[in-house]
Amino acid sequence: MSMETGTAKGRCELCGRSGVSLTEHHLTPREQGGTFKGTALLCPPCHRQIHALYTNADLVQRELTTLDALRADEAIAAFIRYIRKQPPSTMPKLRKSVRVRNKH
Repeated sequence: MSMETGTAKGRCELCGRSGVSLTEHHLTPREQGGTFKGTALLCPPCHRQIHALYTNADLVQRELTTLDALRADEAIAAFIRYIRKQPPSTMPKLRKSVRVRNKH
C-alpha cells in the first residue's frame, strides 16, 4: 500500500474529512531539504490545492511548513471551508495559480 498513490483510507490531517484516500505530503518539500522532515496524510484535493497555489519554494519562503500554518493561510483556509462540505469522493477541478503556472 503506497501513501504516494492515495490508496490508504482515513482522515485528512488538513481538512479533517474522514473516509478519504490519503497521500503523503512533505511539510517541507523534499527539494527544499525536507526529505527527512515531517509529513502529513492529506486527501488528494487538499494535497493538490496546496501545490496548485504555491511552488515548493513558496511553501518554505511563506513558512507554510506546518499544518497550522497551512490552515492559517487565507487561500488554503478558503479551500478547506469548501472541501469540508463535500463528500469523500469529491475530486474538484483545480486551477494552478499564476505563480505556479509561470514557474513551469
